[in-house]
Amino acid sequence: MRVVFMGTPDIAATCFKRIIADGFEIVGCYTQPDRPKGRGMKMVYSPVKEVAIANNIPVFQPATFKDEQTIEQFKALKPDICAVVAYGRMLPQAILDTPTCGCVNIHASLLPQYRGSAPYQWAVLDGLKETGVTAQHMVLEMDAGDVIDVARTPIGENDTAGEVLDRLAVLGAELFMQTLAALKRGALKPEPQEEDKATYCKMLTRDSGRIDLAAPRRVIHDLIRGTNPWPGAYALLGEEKLKLWRTLLSEAEAPEELPVGGLFGDQKKGLFLRCSDGALEITELQAPGGKKLDGKTFLRGRNIVGSVLA
Repeated sequence: MRVVFMGTPDIAATCFKRIIADGFEIVGCYTQPDRPKGRGMKMVYSPVKEVAIANNIPVFQPATFKDEQTIEQFKALKPDICAVVAYGRMLPQAILDTPTCGCVNIHASLLPQYRGSAPYQWAVLDGLKETGVTAQHMVLEMDAGDVIDVARTPIGENDTAGEVLDRLAVLGAELFMQTLAALKRGALKPEPQEEDKATYCKMLTRDSGRIDLAAPRRVIHDLIRGTNPWPGAYALLGEEKLKLWRTLLSEAEAPEELPVGGLFGDQKKGLFLRCSDGALEITELQAPGGKKLDGKTFLRGRNIVGSVLA
């Protein structure tokens, strides 16, 4: 079976490695163009491109599928199936129609819920207790194709989006192998999605991590979890952007005179944030230019108790 793989980030790389390890004939890999990253703005390969190069698989990085040459290049690979995992680009009908067995996408949500970008992050942001991955046939409408199968995973109260993604990557790889095996046997039984239950994700930006300190503590806690590792939740300490990476729901009582957004605690008990309905323990935070530290360690180097975040 001739497979073309399309993907870009780490979750896609995990699935890609599994397909390679299971001995499928990978005739090409499509991934997003190299992008500048870091302080030096050095051009960086995507995780999927790194896997492809390490395994001597041809890499294609078109900026668009709108030109005929790019489409003909894809057709020349003569794929039986196109495997897509977080590629980050809509595919035109000419591409969807090329593989003899179609294009199969692994989406990091339980469709039809959370179509679109950052679905696993929104599952955490919304405080869900379960999410998963869905194998689906691709159509022109985003994440709207028939569902082939799903795999589920619980979301713990303190799980971050990054930790959930790590589990989804493994689940997605296993689900895709099951899908390919069923395809070989002619045993696929896709079912249409229930359109009336469809929900869509809003794209996250760097400002998505700004904490509304007037919100209930669980909403703040879920924001911090859901934006870890990107873009990171933050509040202002004076003119500084203080990033809060991890918190715990706490029974600690704040001083009565301390307003919402105020910080309290000590080096032995830890650092706490007063919320409108209780407190959060800040278990990991980061000052501009500094390292991520636990609350107790942070206070040993910089006592911010009594300060009020904005």
